[in-house]
Amino acid sequence: MNFLKSVFFLVLSSTLALVHAQPVVVYSARNEQLIKPLFDQYTHETGVPVQFVTGSEGPLLARLRAEGKTTPADVLLTVDAGNLHQAATEGLLRPITSNALQASVPAHLRDPGNAWFGLSVRARTIVYNTTRVKLAELSTYEDLASPKWKGRLCLRTSKKVYNQSLVAMLIAEHGEPATQAIVQGWVANLAVPVFADDTKAIEAVAQGQCDVTLVNTYYFGRLLQKSPQLPVAIFWPNQNVAGRQTGVHVNISGAGVTRYAKNPVGAQKLIEWLASEKGQSQFADSNLEYPVNPAVEPAPAVAAWGRFRHNVINVKEAGTRQVQAVQLMDRARYN
Repeated sequence: MNFLKSVFFLVLSSTLALVHAQPVVVYSARNEQLIKPLFDQYTHETGVPVQFVTGSEGPLLARLRAEGKTTPADVLLTVDAGNLHQAATEGLLRPITSNALQASVPAHLRDPGNAWFGLSVRARTIVYNTTRVKLAELSTYEDLASPKWKGRLCLRTSKKVYNQSLVAMLIAEHGEPATQAIVQGWVANLAVPVFADDTKAIEAVAQGQCDVTLVNTYYFGRLLQKSPQLPVAIFWPNQNVAGRQTGVHVNISGAGVTRYAKNPVGAQKLIEWLASEKGQSQFADSNLEYPVNPAVEPAPAVAAWGRFRHNVINVKEAGTRQVQAVQLMDRARYN
């Protein structure tokens, strides 16, 4: 009987702790199917409830602006450093001091002012048709502007932030005039009009409408899971460029504590857990992304694509130079 009473009171105390724990409220541009299992696990481990609202990044930022001090949101979780930089610039995020995040997140994947931190790495790289392209032909993003790719290149629309960030990072590396020449070369080499999304661009490569494209790797992974027979493969560009530090363009999915968070301590602890070894595998694996924490290995399906060197220019530049990038692409007639 005493044993049963002990068990009863243990369960009761655990339940009461869960009820009285202050929840963390997350505004997330990451889909519910990707984040709910993570938040459920966090609640299971810590007893802290996580409430969340999902939506596109634009409307979520607009909601934070409109709510101001009345916002219930403690955490903003979104895709692309450009969006996180915008939130920080507009004063929607608060800087935080966290030794755990400094240790878990490499410097080029977090805000220098500590307003946001990457939680997964998204590589934007070359995908090519294995029956139509020789590996020796492939080298760099810049080389896709050369005449040998005339009528052989497919691209996603410039209206998507992923390509805006890629061009912004090229501006950071090369300057504006040289980057405009690169983008104009891409446009001149297009085989067909630009596509609405990465998946359609990969399918066009597989079907022979073009030979190469630029996409985020998780789109490649999703498509190959459905159609493993497609004649497409990943190539890591800019790995052996003499005379300068460069590498594969990477971006992030990341998070920050909102300026008017009601539970800033709980918000910071949640972000720290997501960046920890325990949280990283599930966060990245669920979307075929790369863990931001270098101590965590990618999922086997992702690891099979091979290792690559990042471009280590801070991804903040994707936000800082986004307006420049959009204007440049417009001048280059990249639709």
